[in-house]
Amino acid sequence: MLTILAVVLALTVLPSPWGVVAVVVAFAIDAGETVFFVRWSKRRRATVGVETLVGRSAVVIRPLTPQGQVKLDGELWEARGPGDLAPGQDVVVTGIDGLVLVVEPSK
Repeated sequence: MLTILAVVLALTVLPSPWGVVAVVVAFAIDAGETVFFVRWSKRRRATVGVETLVGRSAVVIRPLTPQGQVKLDGELWEARGPGDLAPGQDVVVTGIDGLVLVVEPSK
């Protein structure tokens, strides 16, 4: 954006040698910002996928006898747990089997 502004100023307002200087300096600043922000955005990898659900807390919606449903971050998931877990009970995700969460009662 700075380069575009410098070109417009160089063509309309600035005298001959200063127009070229303004375009070169603006281009250097834009290039530096681009390099900085590309490197900054790659400083850590995004955490995505079902693997990120392990260790998270959920709430039982449909009784787990041994399979039912839990709500995790506003989403309903099929889940499997030990014994009878009643609706409203807090659980922790300990693993994943396909798209079924393996849960245990939270302590």
